[in-house]
Amino acid sequence: MSKRDLYEILGLQKNAGEDEIKKAYRRLAMKFHPDRNTGDKSADAERQFKEVKEAYEVLSNPQKRAAYDQFGHAGVDPSMGGGRGGAGYSGAGGASFSDIFGDVFGDIFGAGGGRRGGPNRGADLRYNLELSLEEAVSGTTVKIRVPTFVSCAACGGSGAKKGSSPKTCPTCAGLGQVRMQQGFFSVQQTCPRCHGRGQVIEDPCPSCHGQGRVQEQKTLSVKVPPGVDTGDRIRLAGEGEAGEAGGPAGDLYVQVAVKEHPIFTREDAHLFCEVPISFGTAALGGELHVPTLDGRVLLKIPAGTQTGKIFRMRGKGVKPVRGNVPGDLLCKVVVETPVNLTNEQKELLRRLEESCKGRGSQHSPQSEGWMDKVKGFFEKMGL
Repeated sequence: MSKRDLYEILGLQKNAGEDEIKKAYRRLAMKFHPDRNTGDKSADAERQFKEVKEAYEVLSNPQKRAAYDQFGHAGVDPSMGGGRGGAGYSGAGGASFSDIFGDVFGDIFGAGGGRRGGPNRGADLRYNLELSLEEAVSGTTVKIRVPTFVSCAACGGSGAKKGSSPKTCPTCAGLGQVRMQQGFFSVQQTCPRCHGRGQVIEDPCPSCHGQGRVQEQKTLSVKVPPGVDTGDRIRLAGEGEAGEAGGPAGDLYVQVAVKEHPIFTREDAHLFCEVPISFGTAALGGELHVPTLDGRVLLKIPAGTQTGKIFRMRGKGVKPVRGNVPGDLLCKVVVETPVNLTNEQKELLRRLEESCKGRGSQHSPQSEGWMDKVKGFFEKMGL
């Protein structure tokens, strides 16, 4: 049975932000937690709670979410070849309200289940890259310029003035968190002095003002593999924003969009094109050259070809980025009605029409068949 869409499970759109994902998870996790649903509803609540928890584990993680957006469940489920690494739910008996407090209220109180302090990871970035169909099919290397934060060269990313260094935070002793007693609960929250870093900067760097990073335009070389299509994403690890105070950099995701082509339309591995042919060629047959991405090929038109007929040229399509066999080129012929005729040409057509009328079923089988159906319809309707 196919798995439900993760965004649908949380009731979210695909462009939902981190805050929306957290809010949806908190609401649904509290609603379906097995400890709050007993009796006849317990089994269904357990199943829904498991779905909600697994959806949140994927969508709250930028790398897992990117893999899911691109490959669906196959990108995050190890049993399908993905890289999720497994869900952390063990059934109704294995999940208590302490789990939900750790997962749901951790962000409210700043608790991280014993996580030590340290510089935060930089944000992931997205870059929209437009390619021609030829570039997408054959692959290319492009240079892009991305506005981002990079590690401050003056302080080496530490945020401290040259000659000095960050000090261990005296409030949290470098843990980045402090423990507070609230009634019966003992909870942790982010240290108000160092904001979770575990260190304080007494003498900040004048270049980055203690942030450990500065903003600039970064030029990158992106290698586009052959066969990419609109919607594909290329991940450049560590090329996102640098983290504050020496934190690790995020990733850059290059979103591919293929521009419209004047001749071809792509659908997965196949290419489609329309080939106009003259009335005479359609009736008598002939040959003409049609374009492919590899060059010209000869297309033979048999006599009596009707408009809309599709000719398949195997292997003349696209070799997908995640496939070994190229698709086909499908040429749809369109019979072009002649226009701006001379009197002589009109007379010739009239004579042709008259000569064909006496042998309608022989020369126009589709028309004759259609007229027979119309006649039967009228008779049935009493018209």
